[in-house]
Amino acid sequence: MSSLSDRIMKYAGTFPEGQPFGPKNFLHLGNRAAVDQALGRLTRQERMMRIFQGIYVRTLETPSGRRAPDVRKVLDVLSRLWSQPMVSSDVDAARSLGLTDQVPPRPTYLTSGPDRRLSFGDLEVDLRHVPPWQLVAPGRLAGTIIRALAFVGPEEAENTLNLIVPGLSEADRADLLSMRSRVPLWIAEPLSAFMKRG
Repeated sequence: MSSLSDRIMKYAGTFPEGQPFGPKNFLHLGNRAAVDQALGRLTRQERMMRIFQGIYVRTLETPSGRRAPDVRKVLDVLSRLWSQPMVSSDVDAARSLGLTDQVPPRPTYLTSGPDRRLSFGDLEVDLRHVPPWQLVAPGRLAGTIIRALAFVGPEEAENTLNLIVPGLSEADRADLLSMRSRVPLWIAEPLSAFMKRG
């Protein structure tokens, strides 16, 4: 009969890449204490990775050894699991728009949930709690601009918008302007000025 570790690995192999799981996913294979011990063994063998307390992912076999799954895939699943949006950081947003060349010490994502640090082997990823307005329009240019404004702050918001807005497509500009009711006054006011200009 195969070991509990092997049975756990076989079952975990049915999950898509980046699917996080915990001990409760394997209670049909053994009792909690035995499952915890098996997960500990698998982690030491680098067949699994403990990314946060009670949360594991299956590592992937490559010609050069085992590696962590794609971080973004894991975060997408955790976002749904925890019902918390996760978007790239304000620094990343500003850098993508050419407003800074600053690079954070570790990858950081913004979320409505609590601050957490996830560990993917040698790579640590921070989840940083922010107010809801910094999480608007995920995956859209308007959201990236709002997060970039959060990075530059109130003193530079108007100048930054003057640099960015004229180059936007009509659709992206309309999307950005539609965010006015969801952002602080120091962003909403200069956005409204663009409405007046037509």
